[in-house]
Amino acid sequence: MSRTSRVTLGLGAVALLVAVGALRAQDVAVANPDTIKVTLDNARVRVMEATLKPGVKEQMHSHPASVIYVIAGGKVRSHSRNGVISEATYTAGETIYREPLTHWAENIGTTTIRLVVTELKDR
Repeated sequence: MSRTSRVTLGLGAVALLVAVGALRAQDVAVANPDTIKVTLDNARVRVMEATLKPGVKEQMHSHPASVIYVIAGGKVRSHSRNGVISEATYTAGETIYREPLTHWAENIGTTTIRLVVTELKDR
């Protein structure tokens, strides 16, 4: 194998590792270990409890289609990957269906938000 081939192969391996790391970093539980606790993970669903204290800002992450149950509500701002910003007020007892998305969120209210997030997995 020529030196050029070895260098090209080495650079390709590094690029692959970086790409895999970037994908893993978008996993909500990996990107936000201080705010997300996985409570169940099987072949069909992943269930997590999210706790966002006032002023907390998450790191960018992705979700598949999800169902969210609001334990304790509050005001949240969501920043999508393409720069769209939206705000919502969650109310305790509310259930929300959400299509797949990549975003980061911040608690812009004065109360601690607690959610049960159920991510739906493909069969």
